[in-house]
Amino acid sequence: MIPRAIDWISKLRHFLQVLAFTLAVATIQYAFMPERNYGTMVLYSVLIGSFTWATIDLGREWIPSAAETGWPIGWQGPALVFAGIATGYLAGTHLGDLLCRQYLDLPTSNPPSLRTSLLITVLAGVAGSYYFYSVHKSSYLEGKMAEARLHASEARLKLLETQLEPHMLFNTLANLRALIGVDPQQAQTMLDHLIAYLRATLMASRATQHPLADEFDRLRDYLELMAVRMGPRLRFTLDLPQALREAPVPPLLLQPLVENAIRHGLEPQVSGGLITVSARLERGAEAPATAPPQLVLEVHDTGAGLNMGRHSSHSTAGTHFGLVQVRERLATLYGSAATLELIAASAGGTSATVRFPLQPAQP
Repeated sequence: MIPRAIDWISKLRHFLQVLAFTLAVATIQYAFMPERNYGTMVLYSVLIGSFTWATIDLGREWIPSAAETGWPIGWQGPALVFAGIATGYLAGTHLGDLLCRQYLDLPTSNPPSLRTSLLITVLAGVAGSYYFYSVHKSSYLEGKMAEARLHASEARLKLLETQLEPHMLFNTLANLRALIGVDPQQAQTMLDHLIAYLRATLMASRATQHPLADEFDRLRDYLELMAVRMGPRLRFTLDLPQALREAPVPPLLLQPLVENAIRHGLEPQVSGGLITVSARLERGAEAPATAPPQLVLEVHDTGAGLNMGRHSSHSTAGTHFGLVQVRERLATLYGSAATLELIAASAGGTSATVRFPLQPAQP
């Protein structure tokens, strides 16, 4: 059988823990037998513990082990612990005797203390093996919990995205149905834009993030789609700095904000208005130097404003739905580091501003 790759960093950490454990055992043993030589106790404890650890911790790498514990399955687990304790006691005691007699000028253990050492070796070996067994199992369970949380977050994001797409789609299809009766040519143009938009949206919805340039391209498709229906009443500007084109953002994040700006800002006004979508970077004056800058995405409209929109004949359910979904997606991805503000602009209209930490683009 080909042995699996060994994590030597983890093995070194285990060995250092075993050394600390053997020093503690020698110290406790000396506390009950102060008449004996402390150096001898430390030497034997370290040697026995090291051989026991090497036999068990390295030996289990060559034996089929359970993924959740990292230890051999069935009878092989207790047998390995027994073999490790026996090897540690015999090899550690023999090497300790050799070192004490020939090199260190220390008294060796006498037969009664060897029996005590055997009992201590068994107890310490079983306790140490159970400790590493428990630590590995806890680490495995924590990893599974983290994996489950990650899958839950991804599933939640996908669910939120699938809730957004029908919201926009139903509104667009209703507009298209109305347009077919009064202007078939415009309906055909609108349908072409809709097909192009849905094709691009389908590709974007398969990932949890995409470049900001793609997000602006989706907004342009959508606004062109709406411009067919609203005509000159809808004007828009997309302001994306070149340096931010590759910044990763959640797909379709700005879609519901732009949709709200049209539905509750521009549509209630006979003259329509202007929608401006922009992106910029901000760094707070009190933010640490190592903190990433904030990516600020703003959707501003010169429409009816919050109060007028709230009292218009149009339902505000869509506003709440879109804002709730955007906030939930931001909270899932960025936690409390992300914000969404909806404020009435001083010159009229409404501004929706999203802020979250800029993450490095994936290569």
